[in-house]
Amino acid sequence: MQFKNPEILYFLTLLIIPIIVHLFQLQRFVKVPFTNVVFLQKLAQQTRKSSRIKKWLILGIRMLLFTAIIFAFSQPYFSNKSANQKQHNFIYLDNSLSTNTKGERGNLLQIVAQEIIKNTSEKDVYSLQTNSNFYDRITKETLKNVLLQVKETSKKLDLTTVLLKFDSNTQDKTNTLNKTILISDFQNTYKNEFTNVTPSFSTIKLESSIKTNISIDSIFINNSDANNATLNVLIKNQGAAKNNIPIAVYNNNKLISKLSSSFKKDTIETIQFKVQNQAEFNGKIVINFSDTFAFDNVFYFTLKNDQKINVLSIGKKTQFLPKIYTKNEFNLTQSTAQNTNYNSILKQQLIVLNEVENITEILSNKIIEFSKNGGSLVIIPHKNLNINSYNSLFKNLNIGQIQPKKTDSLKITNINYKHPLFQNVFSKKVTNFQYPIVQHYYPFISNNTSTIVAFENGTPFISQIKNGENKTFWISSSLDLKNSNFINSPLIVPVFFNFGKMSFKHPKLFYRIASENTIDIETNIEKDKVLKIANSENSFIPLQQKYQNKVSITTKEHPLKSGLYSILKNTDTIQHIAYNYAKEESSLNFLDLNELKKNNKNITVSNSVADVFKEINKKNKVHWLWKWFLSLAIVSLLLEILILKFYKP
Repeated sequence: MQFKNPEILYFLTLLIIPIIVHLFQLQRFVKVPFTNVVFLQKLAQQTRKSSRIKKWLILGIRMLLFTAIIFAFSQPYFSNKSANQKQHNFIYLDNSLSTNTKGERGNLLQIVAQEIIKNTSEKDVYSLQTNSNFYDRITKETLKNVLLQVKETSKKLDLTTVLLKFDSNTQDKTNTLNKTILISDFQNTYKNEFTNVTPSFSTIKLESSIKTNISIDSIFINNSDANNATLNVLIKNQGAAKNNIPIAVYNNNKLISKLSSSFKKDTIETIQFKVQNQAEFNGKIVINFSDTFAFDNVFYFTLKNDQKINVLSIGKKTQFLPKIYTKNEFNLTQSTAQNTNYNSILKQQLIVLNEVENITEILSNKIIEFSKNGGSLVIIPHKNLNINSYNSLFKNLNIGQIQPKKTDSLKITNINYKHPLFQNVFSKKVTNFQYPIVQHYYPFISNNTSTIVAFENGTPFISQIKNGENKTFWISSSLDLKNSNFINSPLIVPVFFNFGKMSFKHPKLFYRIASENTIDIETNIEKDKVLKIANSENSFIPLQQKYQNKVSITTKEHPLKSGLYSILKNTDTIQHIAYNYAKEESSLNFLDLNELKKNNKNITVSNSVADVFKEINKKNKVHWLWKWFLSLAIVSLLLEILILKFYKP
C-alpha cells in the first residue's frame, strides 16, 4: 500500500490524547443510604464492571474512527507506480515502404495507427518516432492527429539509433515510468542491433498476409552498337514460381517493348530488351503483378548516348591510351607539350602529363588553373625529367615534392583493393599474377597521399594526392618499355580507365534513394544561381559545388520518391536522371523475434498493440482506498452512537 499524502500519517500520534483522557478520567460517586447493604454491594460491583467495558468499547471505536479519517486524508492506494509518477510511452512506428502492404485486416500501416489511437490513455505522455520525424512528449490528442497523417517513406532508421534517441530524451528518470515500444516488420537488416545491454522494450511485429514478391532488382546495358543496345533487367522472385508475368519498357509514356516471362521459385533472372540508341532515353520498366509490395514493380532509368569524358594527354604519344579511352566513352586528344592548345585545357575533365621532360611556366599555370577548377590530373614522369620544373608545379598545387631518381629493380606487388579506383574491379584478392617490374623511379613526399599500387618494399608506385576536391594521381616511374613493363600488365586497363571515369561523374543509368550520389553537370551558372532537381510532384535544391566548366551535385536526403527527375538551370532542363528505391526494402527475409528473445532477456514479444497497452494500463492502474477508509469512519461513528444510546450498563 502506498500513500499520495504520507505526511498526514504523522497525525496518528495524536491518538494518544483520547487514550490518556479515557485512562485518567475521574468520576465522583454519590453515596445513597440503603437498608439492604449486601444487595447494593453486589449491584455496585456489576455496574462498575459493565461501565468499564463500555468505556473500552467507545475508546476502541473512537480510535478506529480517527485512524480511518487520517488514512482517508492520506489517500492510500495500490499500484505498481507512485501516484505522482507519469507514464511516458516511447513508440517507434516503422513507416518504411515495406510496412505499406496488406495484412489480414487491411493496410498494415493504417491499421496499426488506428490501434495505437484506440488503446492509448489520456493520462499518459507519449513520444513518437517515425522514419520521418520525432514528436517528443505529446498528448494523446496530438498523437492521434500525427498518426492520422502518417504516410510511408523511403527513409530508413536503424533501431540502435531509435533506442539511443529514446534514452537521451528520458529527461526525468526518477518521477517518470518509461516504456519503449517498437512496431515494425523487422526486416533482416535489424539482425545484429540487439544485445543484452540494450534497454528493455516491447516489440510488435507487422506481418503481411502475402508471402511472395517479385521485384526489379537492377538493370545494366551491354552489346551497344550504333543503332541498338541490349537492356538487361534483373528480376528477383521471392516465393513460389510465377508464370506469364507481363513486363513492359516505356520511353517516357510511350510503350517500347513488352513480353511475358516465367520465374522459378526464389531466383534472380535476367530479362533482355533491345532498345534503339537515341540521344536521350527516359525509361520506365513496369511489372504488372499484384504481390506483397507494389513500389518495386516500377523501375526508372535514363540513357544519354552523347555523354563522353574529355581526356587530354600532353607529352609523349602512346598506343595504350587510345585502346583504353575508346571513342564511344571518351574524347581523347594527344599532343606534345609544344603543340598543346592551351585554350582547350579548361574544357577537359582529365589531363595526363605523359612523360613531359620539362614543365614550362605557361603549361604549369594552365595546369594549376585546371586543377583548381576541379579537373583531374595524372602525372607520369619522364625518365630524365627536370626535377625543379616538376617541384615548382607541385609547390603551386600544394601537393608535395618529388625526390631524386632511384635506380633499383623492384616488382609491383601490392594493390590497395579498398581504394575507390578499384571498386567493383576485383571479385577477390589476386596473389598469383605476373608482377610488373620497374628499373628506376622517383620517390614522392607528401603529407596527404593514399597508396593505390605499391612496390614490394612498400614504396608507392601509384598514389592519389588529396588536395581539397581535386584529384591528382602520381605514377612514380616512367612507363617507357625500357624502364617498366607495367603497360603490359592487366592492371593498366582498370587503373587508367578509372582515372577517366572518376574524373567526371556523368549521370548513371539510375541512382538509389537514401544513398549518397555525386553527379557532375557540364554547365556554367552565375554566382548567385543554383541548379534545381524537380519533377511534376517534387522539387529540391541539392548540395552543389561550382567550378569553371561544371557543377558537382550531391544528393542523399532527397528525393524521397522514385521517378524521373529533371536537372534545371533556371527553367531550362539540362538533363534527366532516374531514382529508384533501395532494393533491400523488397526483402521478404524478416527477423524471428522469438528466436531473438531467447538471447536477449530485455525484449518482450507481443502479438498486438492492444495487448501491449492493456498490460501497461493494468500495471499502472491506481486502486484508491480512501473511500473504504471514509466508509469505515462513518460506520465507526454510527456504531459509537448506537452504543451510547442503547448500551446501558
